[in-house]
Amino acid sequence: MCRRYALKCIDMKGQTRLVVDADIWFPSHFNIAPASKNPVIIATPTGNRLRIMQWGLRPHGAPQHRAASRVANARAESIVEKPMFCGLVADRRCVVPASGFYEWKNEGSRKVPFYIRRRDHALLLLAGLYDTGQDPAGEPQEAYTIITTEPNELMAPVHDRMPAILTEEGVQRWLSAGPLSPEALREILSPCAPDLIEANPVSSRVNNAAEDDEQLIAPVRGLF
Repeated sequence: MCRRYALKCIDMKGQTRLVVDADIWFPSHFNIAPASKNPVIIATPTGNRLRIMQWGLRPHGAPQHRAASRVANARAESIVEKPMFCGLVADRRCVVPASGFYEWKNEGSRKVPFYIRRRDHALLLLAGLYDTGQDPAGEPQEAYTIITTEPNELMAPVHDRMPAILTEEGVQRWLSAGPLSPEALREILSPCAPDLIEANPVSSRVNNAAEDDEQLIAPVRGLF
């Protein structure tokens, strides 16, 4: 699963190496949770563009007022089989920029939060899907979900899932026009190389979605 992440970088254009509309100003957030609105990169006929979307796809027929009904993640292994996702894989693929993401490791009777980021501290580019629906007022609203895959060797001791982190080539393939073959999907959405990322225990304050400051991503030593 991936249900919390951080986005410190504001200069999307420079960090992602993509041609995006970076006129959208987005403040840094360090405890992004489902139902919040965040930057997402999509492909358009005139180039890649940055859009603000709500995290969590809403199943058809789900009550508009229930945040819990939003689907924050989609499993890479089954996105072409699930009715909710299969229609989006062909032409509603997106990239979700993140400075890092959180995951919780079971340690006896407690869960220890970890913050996972690139070793070089560059942005993570996560594979996602998006769709257009309506908000409670009937206005068009775009929403996205983050795709998860099996853990690599670094993540396996922490959790049994991780976001599908795209390589630079993977970003270009993921945002390309038209459908992707099952083989291409497996290649693009496979677990990233374990030496790309690092995982550090962090403060349990991240458990509270209302907490949102840079100290949340600071490593906490002496837990083990």
